[in-house]
Amino acid sequence: MNTYGLDKLGISGLKHVYRNLPTAKLVQMSLERGEGELAANGALKVVTPGPTGRSPKGKYVFIDDARKGEIWWGDNNPEPPSPEVFDTLWNKALEYVKGKDLFVFDAFAGANKDYRLGVRTISTKAWHSLFAQTLFVRPTEEELANHEAGFTVLNVCEMPLNGKEYGLKNDVFIGLDYANHRVLIIGSHYGGEIKKSIFTAMNYLLPKRGVLPMHCSANVGEEGDSALFFGLSGTGKTTLSADPARRLIGDDEHGWCDDGIFNFEGGCYAKCINLSAEDEPQIYNAIHFGSILENVILDDALEPHYEDGSLTENTRATYPVEFIPNCLTDGVGGHPKNVFFLAADAFGVLPPISRLNPNNAAYHFMSGYTAKLAGTEAGVTEPQATFSACFGAPFMSHFPGVYAKLLAERIEKHQVNVWLVNTGWSGGGFGVGKRMAIKVTRALLTAALNGELLKVPTVHDDLLNLDIPAQCPGVPDEVLIPRNTWTDKAAYDVAARKLAGLFVENFKQFHATTSEEILAAGPKL
Repeated sequence: MNTYGLDKLGISGLKHVYRNLPTAKLVQMSLERGEGELAANGALKVVTPGPTGRSPKGKYVFIDDARKGEIWWGDNNPEPPSPEVFDTLWNKALEYVKGKDLFVFDAFAGANKDYRLGVRTISTKAWHSLFAQTLFVRPTEEELANHEAGFTVLNVCEMPLNGKEYGLKNDVFIGLDYANHRVLIIGSHYGGEIKKSIFTAMNYLLPKRGVLPMHCSANVGEEGDSALFFGLSGTGKTTLSADPARRLIGDDEHGWCDDGIFNFEGGCYAKCINLSAEDEPQIYNAIHFGSILENVILDDALEPHYEDGSLTENTRATYPVEFIPNCLTDGVGGHPKNVFFLAADAFGVLPPISRLNPNNAAYHFMSGYTAKLAGTEAGVTEPQATFSACFGAPFMSHFPGVYAKLLAERIEKHQVNVWLVNTGWSGGGFGVGKRMAIKVTRALLTAALNGELLKVPTVHDDLLNLDIPAQCPGVPDEVLIPRNTWTDKAAYDVAARKLAGLFVENFKQFHATTSEEILAAGPKL
């Protein structure tokens, strides 16, 4: 039996090894093994028992003592247990897979061949191999024959784990071993852990080579003008980049090097709660055979019910990027002309769109703001601010200032327009106002992309320290100034001061390492 070099990792005694199987075979084997069912639209539907999202409290970075000072230790990168714990669990995983089938998928992270990382995923589930096939950059036959893994992911999601025995916070272990270029996943079936572990590795490796890794989507217009869309989950990053008038580069992870931007992935991982053909036709139509639906409810006719969040609000769909019409399959684009920071402001305070100067841009990039909605978690009765540095703190290995500096240099060098966009609430906070209509947001983005918003007068908000375009084609003027949309102006003033205070308080963590110019670019209380 060909083990495709797994013996070099200490893996032996296997029943069978399947490497880079075609889509149809992976779907067939997933169904035969009881891993999922086929939805009416042809997608493979799976349920992830246990975690239905990432497990940040189970993620640990292991690195040698000489490089520990490079890591941004804290809530997003908690101090790991001893290196012996990783080795012990790795050896237990090697024993666990004996006598089992393993699915191997060899691919790449990074469409730019100068900066890509060879990735090998090894899993006990066929559908995880299909997940890797849809999300990573797929190799040609020649590339597969000469493939070398820069990082290896071993996923034994169903292996029993008593975390307390090893000093872990729970029974999920997502370990990144930088010294040996490997990842071990135990206790989580959630597909996102596979791709995000490699994204975390890229966030460590690429800045050392002068490349900015970014948690953002990207597309390009007819004139070759690239645009980036930063944002946390639920802010519209995937939705807004899937624009029929522009070509999609990628929906989640990119790098920015001297040549331009490039996708880390070969597919998309879209949040699909309340997905509709009317509002998001490209994504809706991309979900078919070769796609995966995670934790989406099917009815008796196997039709997806995207509005049903009874398993989780974090329902997901994964599909190759070429399932989006008019996409850029080579995954590369020129230097961006526009950058958008997306925030779903549930307080209803942020303007629908604001233009940021370079210092504003650095401030809001390091802040990475959005808001949780009331009712989405037990005990959450009003909107709660969420700040995630660089719009992806859980994946940032270095200190946020490292990424902010790389971004600021590129914005200045390439004269990029930067915008802060509120995809959240208008006319009041959650429960009073209404969610910003996607048609309004698209109109604002279109005006920014074609340069119209650069020509209109702006109104400066002294509290939030933002410049707000006073006009936009197709959008009523009163919508652009948040206070004008509130019936109770005094209530707006209270909410605005509260949000400004939250920004100021959050940014205190960066005071010691941030310039006075950037510190002065935030809200003014």
